[in-house]
Amino acid sequence: MAQNLRAPRLETRAARLKLPISSKPVWVKIGVGVGLGYRRNTTAGSWVVRVPDGKGKGNYKTKLIGTADDHTEADGQGVLTFWQAQTVARDRASALLGGETSKVVATERPARDPTVDEALDRYEANLKKRRGDTGNVTRLRYHLTSALAATRVGELTELGLSDWHDGLAEKLAPATVNRTATCLKAALNLAARLDPRLRQNSSAWKIPLAAIPDAEESRNVILVDDTVCHLVIEAPAIGPAFALLVEVAALTGARYSQICRLVVGDLQTGDEPRLMMPASRKGKGTKKVSHRPVPISKDLANRLSAAAAGRPSSEPLLLKGNGSRWLKSDHSRPFRRLARRCQLDPAEVTIYALRHSSIVRQLIRAVPTRVVAVNHDTSVVEIESTYSRYITDHTDAVSRAGLLDIAAAPATGNIVPIAARTK
Repeated sequence: MAQNLRAPRLETRAARLKLPISSKPVWVKIGVGVGLGYRRNTTAGSWVVRVPDGKGKGNYKTKLIGTADDHTEADGQGVLTFWQAQTVARDRASALLGGETSKVVATERPARDPTVDEALDRYEANLKKRRGDTGNVTRLRYHLTSALAATRVGELTELGLSDWHDGLAEKLAPATVNRTATCLKAALNLAARLDPRLRQNSSAWKIPLAAIPDAEESRNVILVDDTVCHLVIEAPAIGPAFALLVEVAALTGARYSQICRLVVGDLQTGDEPRLMMPASRKGKGTKKVSHRPVPISKDLANRLSAAAAGRPSSEPLLLKGNGSRWLKSDHSRPFRRLARRCQLDPAEVTIYALRHSSIVRQLIRAVPTRVVAVNHDTSVVEIESTYSRYITDHTDAVSRAGLLDIAAAPATGNIVPIAARTK
């Protein structure tokens, strides 16, 4: 089977529509003496094929083979993409040459456009290299249609991506749509960075995959200290290994994924015990600081030390009851049981309620916002946008302490004017 050839000026509709309107086609050689041409019209362009007419060097016969997909989605018959046009052109050329198919075989093997699915494979590998969250790709694949996954990046269109994005919006919350679309856009941008020829089609996904504004609605569950303590106290009834996990989550406010990555060497005991908490895999790029110290109580440090006794420093600090490491979602079922045991709604109160409660607890106890952000591996901007209500409540209490108390002022009859200063 002949290999398709690359032609950056003709591969995408965006590139073709930049060409001047002309009756003279732009040609690309697809075989020995065989050319595929694109004629830019005032409306949709047209594809033509030319072959030698046998009347001498430089003499050709030309045949119209279809309309370009400049304004209409390709159907593989009358309306053709650049890649489809190559296939049709070779068939027509073979017929025009009387079945001499050897003349219409491509003269070189080109680099092939990756499909969206292949672009996601490469993006996933890039995330692994940067220690990013590959779960983003897994979630995207679940919502990706088979047709879109098989589409080549250079053939993506605004209309096709808009239809897919609209379909997501019909079944998912706006914030989830944004996270899903952002992952796809990142994968396509990486493909374009690695292959400069794809950059001219980047406009195809820039607008359709733009974020839905005001999509983030905070529904964080904040628990009072008594409720958090109740969860920690009742956790051993579910299992001692699970109880350690819950207590670490309650005291540090770390994400479950960070807690799972703690190793024995991350525990620092002594008069001021702490955990060297691994940085999360959220956000862009590679984080400069891989671990940050988070203070814990001496009681928790002693229990963690006893659980880790005799194990190498590189082994996981927290293990499940069967001795294996905690993996993604392993905490979900036992925490639901714990929530029901504490008469809480398991659909509302998850392990992340411990993180949100920890952040708010520190805010209302006058811990500086910057310190709270560092302790919880997030940003000041994120805290101010997500927990602004609690910051406002706290600043209101602080401001009231400095209010003028007019009711406590002495009676006016007892006020004596201060004598004017004399020189």
